Amino acid sequence: MKEAPQEESILRATDLHHSFGEGETRTKVLNGVSIKVSSGEMCSIVGPSGCGKSTLLYLLGLLDHPDSGEILLAGQPVSSVSETERTSLRNKMLGFVFQFHFLIRELTALENVSLPMLKAGKTTKEANARAEKLLDDLDLADKRHRLANKLSGGEQQRVAIARALSTSPAVVLADEPTGNLDAANSDKVFELLANAAREEGPAIILVTHNPTLADQADVCLRMLDGRFEE
Repeated sequence: MKEAPQEESILRATDLHHSFGEGETRTKVLNGVSIKVSSGEMCSIVGPSGCGKSTLLYLLGLLDHPDSGEILLAGQPVSSVSETERTSLRNKMLGFVFQFHFLIRELTALENVSLPMLKAGKTTKEANARAEKLLDDLDLADKRHRLANKLSGGEQQRVAIARALSTSPAVVLADEPTGNLDAANSDKVFELLANAAREEGPAIILVTHNPTLADQADVCLRMLDGRFEE
């Protein structure tokens, strides 16, 4: 793939620590993790189950608070902002793709992709136009009016990617997005995310168990026991 961009990091985290539980059952999950990604860069994170990969992604996505450490988004500290501000930042700057796509089954592909834009204040015409373009780019134009629960697993995950990209986020966080897909669809999903980074410019952080895909990213970070290996 391309050389990683050299401009200022769009997302930077420094010395993150995080634990679950209380008292004797308290378990340390992250032990001083630092990471930075730039716009247009794809960063993969690999490691065994339970090493802290998904926890890190949830912290970076402002879905949870670190015990300590700092997260900067577009140069602004966000670790301690209010829940209202965190929600606003997630809506404006972050896109999410999960292993389980979480599409709304009763809505069509087009409606699923349009919904985040409507919530962000776009008109129906603007949202549908953007959604149709994204679905066309992902070879789903002919499926745009099909209900989400009538799509194949690979098609549903592509719709989830279109939804994540719909609001033109600064960062896309993808947690095992190929975990339930066969090899051909896994390759396609990775290619779609890589193309999005090149063409639309978001930073992509991809958590995966697939070492073949991970090694194709601009940067591959290996995690073990709550920290990145040197």
